[in-house]
Amino acid sequence: MRHNKKFNHLGRTHSHRAAMLSNMATSLILHKRITTTLPKAKALRVYVEPLITKAKDDSTASRRVVFSYLQDKFAIKELFGTIAQKVGDRPGGYTRIIKLGKRANDDADMAFIELVDFDENMAKTEAKKTRTRRSRKSAPKAEAAPAAEAPVAEAPKAEAPAEKEA
Repeated sequence: MRHNKKFNHLGRTHSHRAAMLSNMATSLILHKRITTTLPKAKALRVYVEPLITKAKDDSTASRRVVFSYLQDKFAIKELFGTIAQKVGDRPGGYTRIIKLGKRANDDADMAFIELVDFDENMAKTEAKKTRTRRSRKSAPKAEAAPAAEAPVAEAPKAEAPAEKEA
């Protein structure tokens, strides 16, 4: 029976799986986004989120616990420095998994996993969503017209020929 055996073994032995997750977690911390298969991304999320939570408390004990999992000084420095500073007020959910589709050669589900607070592209797209159910046909045109009437680039062009003549 498989009681209390819910995590994905990923077809590997315990030591191979631990080493692979440690390496993937180090890459995620250093690069902020990695592309991998969907089951590995889900396993990595379970592995790395408690480490990020530990990194919020910057003490020698928590650094040693996280170092026992990652075994990389540069990743520890990045995790306890910039990452812990950015996620300090977040209660959890530090990673995001986005599915990319199937891999061409073996049809594996691909995804990328990233740290939520370090993705500028997603932050920009969330700010653009300002649509409502009611139409605002007159308001955007009125706001866009003054911005178009005040060209900033033409003023330096007019001054440049005057300087050349003098």
